[in-house]
Amino acid sequence: MTIPSIQPSDLGFFCTLANAGSLSAAARELGITTPAVSKHLAQMEGRLGMVLVNRTTRSMSLTSEGEVYLEHARRILSEIGDLEDLLGASKDSPTGQLRVNATLGFGRMHVAPVISRFVRLHPQVDVQLQLSVSPPPLGDDAFDVCVRFGPPPDARVIARRIAPNRRLLCASPAYLQRHGTPDAPADLAQHNCIGIRQGEEAYGLWRLARGRGRKAPESQAVKARGNLATNDGEIAVNWALDGHGIVMRAEWDIARYLRSGRLVQVLPEYFTPDADIYAVYPQRHLAGARVRRFVDFLATSLGG
Repeated sequence: MTIPSIQPSDLGFFCTLANAGSLSAAARELGITTPAVSKHLAQMEGRLGMVLVNRTTRSMSLTSEGEVYLEHARRILSEIGDLEDLLGASKDSPTGQLRVNATLGFGRMHVAPVISRFVRLHPQVDVQLQLSVSPPPLGDDAFDVCVRFGPPPDARVIARRIAPNRRLLCASPAYLQRHGTPDAPADLAQHNCIGIRQGEEAYGLWRLARGRGRKAPESQAVKARGNLATNDGEIAVNWALDGHGIVMRAEWDIARYLRSGRLVQVLPEYFTPDADIYAVYPQRHLAGARVRRFVDFLATSLGG
């Protein structure tokens, strides 16, 4: 009996391997050993008669053939999920795989708990959550739903506003007691500003407007300078809690500290561009039960 060059189990395996970025990370994701991952990959390549992955002891990258394989594997798995959606629609019970992407801090603190409650209600849905510093490219078919700040500048996807959000300037009471409280944006030049390198936003440039909205009058860009910077928002907030300086962070991430008094809002009469929370997904998922049900659940959980 001839063994098919491509087996159904290969598709999900290869997608997991590509998303993980290394054999060892894929092994952890799949719950198997690294040698077992290497063996499965070697068997796939042997059946196909071509190399899919360039690998060294420290890293791996896809060959051109591997890129083609990954593109088609993702599409096939997504179409299988769509078929499961259609077949399960009459049962009013979503099924299939749901791939979700979110930013590091917000995903860990808010999206992951929502997923926990969602799968308890819908155990037939298999959810994979991946956290990243910035949203993946819109043309990337690696995810079914991306939870991000701000609407995407692309009409090829559906962007549903989930909840309002704004960025605030804040600092610890101890820092403000030592260094004083700024009265105007220009005063920030005399303060230690904690930088966050995330996404495609201009690093260290804080846009402030006296009045609500992006195009409010008296808007100005302030160059924030300081001796601390990171690509992790949670670390930046912890530095602010430790009294190192002023940080600009989404209200969702610091609301509990503002309520407790551990952080104090700075320049409250000035506003930054809105950073509302959106669920973004491809047009083809508009009628998909698992995507539609999850986005509705996300909106109910976070929007309230």
